[in-house]
Amino acid sequence: MDHGLLLGGLHELVGWLLIPVILSLGFALIVALLELGQAFSERFFLLKTFSMAASEDAIERDHKDSQSSLHSDFQRYANLRLERVDLLARIGPVLGLMGTLIPLGPGLTALSSGNIDILATALTVAFDTTVLGLLIGLVAYIIGRIRRRWYEQVWNNMNDINAIDANNTAEDVS
Repeated sequence: MDHGLLLGGLHELVGWLLIPVILSLGFALIVALLELGQAFSERFFLLKTFSMAASEDAIERDHKDSQSSLHSDFQRYANLRLERVDLLARIGPVLGLMGTLIPLGPGLTALSSGNIDILATALTVAFDTTVLGLLIGLVAYIIGRIRRRWYEQVWNNMNDINAIDANNTAEDVS
């Protein structure tokens, strides 16, 4: 088997990955910015809605079906939101690293042949993709940590309201 052909094919395959990696970084950046906007929306509107719904359910509830439904809806919602930012926090740096390493091969080859312009372009792409990947990861990580705290507060409030409602119901029965 000709190792030169195999290595050449591998080099071509890796070279073809650069454009999809850059496009994926752009898409991930857009999703991270959308998540940031949705986090602000959650903080000031949606989480208050869940808390108010828990209070209203506690007042109007005669049985525990609505409680479990509201809890499961909130849990599903929180898991979906956290999974997305966790995925972004992991994918951003990985894509940034791929975007760093892919152009370095041709850049080093250009350096060996004395072509500084190609090396400069390769290094620029490498550094830009690294910074972009780390930015995506950082934004997603911060959003995830803040959301976890917010969701825990809402969950605890929902449980506190249900505990108070259960105590009131027990007192009414006795």
